[in-house]
Amino acid sequence: MVSQTASGQAAAAPVKLGIDLFSIRSSGWTPFQYLDYCAAQKAKVVHFSEIRFIGSLEPENLKKVRAYAESKGIEVEIGMKSICPTSKMFEAKEGTAEEQLARMIGSAKLVGSKIVRCVLGSAEDRKPGPIDMHIESMVTVLRNTRSRAMDAGIRIAVENHAGDMQGWELRNLIEAAGKDFVGACLDSGNPCWTLEDPHSTLEQLHPYVLTSHVRDSAVWRTPNGAAVSWVRMGEGNVNIDEYCRKYAALCPGKALSMECIVMGPRMFNYREPKFWDTYHDVPAWNFERFAEIAEKGRPYEIARVDRSMAAQREREDLEASIAHVRQILNL
Repeated sequence: MVSQTASGQAAAAPVKLGIDLFSIRSSGWTPFQYLDYCAAQKAKVVHFSEIRFIGSLEPENLKKVRAYAESKGIEVEIGMKSICPTSKMFEAKEGTAEEQLARMIGSAKLVGSKIVRCVLGSAEDRKPGPIDMHIESMVTVLRNTRSRAMDAGIRIAVENHAGDMQGWELRNLIEAAGKDFVGACLDSGNPCWTLEDPHSTLEQLHPYVLTSHVRDSAVWRTPNGAAVSWVRMGEGNVNIDEYCRKYAALCPGKALSMECIVMGPRMFNYREPKFWDTYHDVPAWNFERFAEIAEKGRPYEIARVDRSMAAQREREDLEASIAHVRQILNL
């Protein structure tokens, strides 16, 4: 549905509906099959969050993907994994962090992506930490790559990823690296893996948003702390509908890309003193907001799916989530 202005003209959509291909990671398609599927879902942006989804970084492949996406009226975004050389997730065999990022900047230029999405790491980088050490390491890489990114007109979108950083930590990273070429790939599911309310993350990062991933979360109390499951849009208890409305208001015209992952639960035993060795930098005011969500939640059960049915289940979860977002944002 398209809203109308007072003059009767069609109003621009508040955000560009996108699909992060990690949502359908088990499909094993070619980039052209992924684009066909996303076009059928009427997506405006397709987020190739990992190199495997785009097939290869060979120039001829990237040019073909660009031409095919343009024929479908789809904007392409590309991404990679860790560019933090001290992270446990970093793949040194692929070259230095600067070399890997430079390769992706060139690939983004060829495929027509305005950004390169990347990450620091995961919650494992908080053990033993401190996460500040990894943030400093990544800031150095970004500063070393600034001129290349600026010359190419490509911005670097750093994700709050898999429990690595809270919103304020990513904000500090962006400011230290240079917000003229570094911004955020804002993920709504990962904050709960850092004991953070997704709304708090949005409040801290919206001025820096270049793109996004969105999914819902169910959070509830357990005897030792809290549990977090990722669920279909509209089935959690983090008020994801209001989150999407806030995002549309605060980040108009940006991509709101579905990264639908249904999994869990992950346990956060914060009533055990040793737990805080990993999360000693979490501000009390931020944790309190997360704890309030957990207090109001109820256990969420996710039905097991046979591996042979994983691809079909992923598409069902994604399509249900897309339908939910279309309804709440009148897209």
